[in-house]
Amino acid sequence: RVIGAEALVRWRHPRLGLVLPGQFLGPAEQSGLIGPLTRWVLNEALSRCKTWCSEGKVYTMAVNFSARQFRLPNLDSVIRQILDETALDPRLLDIELTESTLIQNPEAIATVLGQLEKLGAHISVDDFGTGYSSLSYLKRFPIDILKIDQSFVRDIATDPDDAAIVRAVITLAHALGIQTIAEGVETREQLAFLRENHCDAMQGYY
Repeated sequence: RVIGAEALVRWRHPRLGLVLPGQFLGPAEQSGLIGPLTRWVLNEALSRCKTWCSEGKVYTMAVNFSARQFRLPNLDSVIRQILDETALDPRLLDIELTESTLIQNPEAIATVLGQLEKLGAHISVDDFGTGYSSLSYLKRFPIDILKIDQSFVRDIATDPDDAAIVRAVITLAHALGIQTIAEGVETREQLAFLRENHCDAMQGYY
C-alpha cells in the first residue's frame, strides 16, 4: 500500500525546457534565492499533503534539504509557520538529508535536527551507505529513517555482497529503533528479499 510520497523540485523553463535541480540549486544558493525557494517547495509539498489528507489519503511527505538549506536562519520557525498555515500534522513531514550534510558542521546540524524533532517532524538519512558519515551519528542525531541507497538494492537478488550489506543495514537500524526504506525497488525478486528481511518500506518503480 502507498504510505508516502517524496517531493522533487523541477523547473519548467519556457526556453530551456525541464531543468533539473543540479543545474539550478547551486546558483540559487549562491544568489540567496535558496531561502524563498525552500519556503515555496515546503508550502507546495505540505499543501498537497494536506489535500490528500482531506481526501482520506494519509500519506507522509518527504522533502529533501541540502546542507545550505540547513544553515538557513530560523529554519525551524519557517517550517513551523508553514505547518500552521497548512494545518498539517507535523508527523506527516519527513525531512531528508544526505550523509554528506551530516558531516558539515555536525554541532550546528545537531542543533537544527533537535529543533525539528521538537516540531514532531521525522528525520531521514537519504542514500545511506554511500557517504562518509560515522556510524556514531546514528546515535548522536535524532534519526527516524534510513533510506538504503539503490546502488545496494539493485542487485540484492543476485549479488551476495549487496544482499549482506542491505541485511546488515536493516538489522542495525532496527536495533537502534530506526525504520528502513529501500530505494530503487523495481522487481518482484527485490521486493521478496526486502520483505523476507523485514525492511519497513520500499520506494521505486515496482
